Amino acid sequence: MVLAGKIFKLREPTDLETIATKLKNYRKEESFDQKPYHFKLTTEIRDLIIKTNTLQGVFSQDKLIHVFHHGEEIPTPRTFEAPFAFTKHKNRVLLTVLEKKLRANNVANQLSVIIFITVGYIVEAKIPPEALKNFHEQNPEGTKIIFFDEVDIPNINKLSLYGSSLADTTLYNDYLTHGKIWYTVITSRKSGNIVGITRNGVVTIFSKVSESDYLTYVSNEIFPLVS
Repeated sequence: MVLAGKIFKLREPTDLETIATKLKNYRKEESFDQKPYHFKLTTEIRDLIIKTNTLQGVFSQDKLIHVFHHGEEIPTPRTFEAPFAFTKHKNRVLLTVLEKKLRANNVANQLSVIIFITVGYIVEAKIPPEALKNFHEQNPEGTKIIFFDEVDIPNINKLSLYGSSLADTTLYNDYLTHGKIWYTVITSRKSGNIVGITRNGVVTIFSKVSESDYLTYVSNEIFPLVS
């Protein structure tokens, strides 16, 4: 099963114990009353646990979706759950949310409100283009896909390369003079995982891994790339 997630960073130093105190027992309920439908929609933090240098939990939120049935749109509650982990890495805390990009962004904003009262204190973690370039060039035989953005050729927005030994190609070196690496798919030498990485911290593991394995991989191999 493909696992996707996104990495964020905290704008100000905060220890895991303080974060845990803010998140512990968090629960918020909203009522939806539209006759004949009555629902309690809950947002809560569950399963908090502190391990070595990591605070893990699950962000759970009820959302209304509308199901079309016999000419009528029927509101139906659905629970979305996103595992997350705050991890102390060197002198900072990074957040990993196991969800696709847009939902991960939403979860990060809501966690920012819970912990810091407002949005903007949990922000995207950036991977510098040079770090992604070095990451690829340390394992060129494992890289299968590279996308370049910020391309300076008129009317060209992105360039891409597919194949093996991409670092040895003339096109690779030529594209580096025109743009920056935005996305790469690489097979990890250490874990054997097939992984897609973008500069704004989106990490997708295409191999079959558990959530725990995902967090371990991100912590070991991706956190060192974050600026």
